[in-house]
Amino acid sequence: MANNKTNNLGLNLIRNKWTGICIIILCLYFLTAVFAYLLAPDNSTDANEQITEIALHSPGTSIKVVQIKRPEIKENPIIKFFKGTKMIKTYIPIINYTVYKDSIRLIQYKGINPFTKKKIPTQVSNYSLNIFITSNTNGKKIPVTAIKNYPFATDGYGRCILSRIIIGSRISMTVGILAVIISLTMGVVVGLLAGYSGGKIDDFLMLLINTIWSIPTLLLVFAIVMAMGRGIQIIYLAVGLTLWVDVARIVRGQVLSLKENIYIDAARSLGYGKIRIVRKHILPNILGPILVVATGNFATAIILEAGLSYLGFGIQPPRPSWGNMLNENYGYALSGNYLVALIPALAIVVLVLSVNIIGNGLRDAYDVKID
Repeated sequence: MANNKTNNLGLNLIRNKWTGICIIILCLYFLTAVFAYLLAPDNSTDANEQITEIALHSPGTSIKVVQIKRPEIKENPIIKFFKGTKMIKTYIPIINYTVYKDSIRLIQYKGINPFTKKKIPTQVSNYSLNIFITSNTNGKKIPVTAIKNYPFATDGYGRCILSRIIIGSRISMTVGILAVIISLTMGVVVGLLAGYSGGKIDDFLMLLINTIWSIPTLLLVFAIVMAMGRGIQIIYLAVGLTLWVDVARIVRGQVLSLKENIYIDAARSLGYGKIRIVRKHILPNILGPILVVATGNFATAIILEAGLSYLGFGIQPPRPSWGNMLNENYGYALSGNYLVALIPALAIVVLVLSVNIIGNGLRDAYDVKID
């Protein structure tokens, strides 16, 4: 006997244009996370390709480079899809070059002084042509050159911020999804057990819920991470284990109000077991509040992970996370180069805001009233 409004959920969400826009934004974030290494301009593992000469350059920077030879590595395309390419390419940024018989003279680009904002004088260097990737043109070897573009500027190590934002989205989306799965699994089970059983079981579970509820969320995450280690799997688990309490409290309250309804008494009188009653008659009617709190937990998990990484307890460099990108770049922002910190901050704000608006849309669609 599920609420009939759930049948019109999609229609109710579409009617709210802001909710629809935010659903599209969330889908784009999700697709970006899935295909991160295909979309990132720097598809090396963790987008860690460094060209120090172009550190802290402004958005839209383009630079000509020559590529140095590296040993060829055969990589599994499936592993490459999930973890990027292990072969980090080495480049020398240049203004121009001249090829002689077996040597090459490079006019090297040396960058911009971050304090004076003036170009550092170019450097003329001679190299053996054999150390570069070369191609034959009319029987003459010339180095392979490329134009490297940086739409979102570069960080203090000369890495592509756009690539690191894209790869970092995978961390945030994974944390959000796993946190929701863990919190819903634990919270729904505990909430159903407490609300439907009542008595001493309810008293004990409420004592547990209220005890955990009294501990600040970030402090609890810190405690779990410090006790179990700083691995990425521990971060996922720690965030998920701190958010189930909200789900359990709401589910318990909904079950307490539903289990006294006439149709529940009718199901009992027909001899239906507790599991059937919960599965067929209670869970469908509390789906709305569960989805609403799940969206809230998704947004909270993203903020928690970013906060942990910013403080140095979360994802560790060089693996990109929006939180540790803020940590690495906030000093540059204080000195006036604010874009390197503003871009990851905007990525967090847009995602969390979109999820919260979707949560509000779900609440309105289900007509959920949570005290």
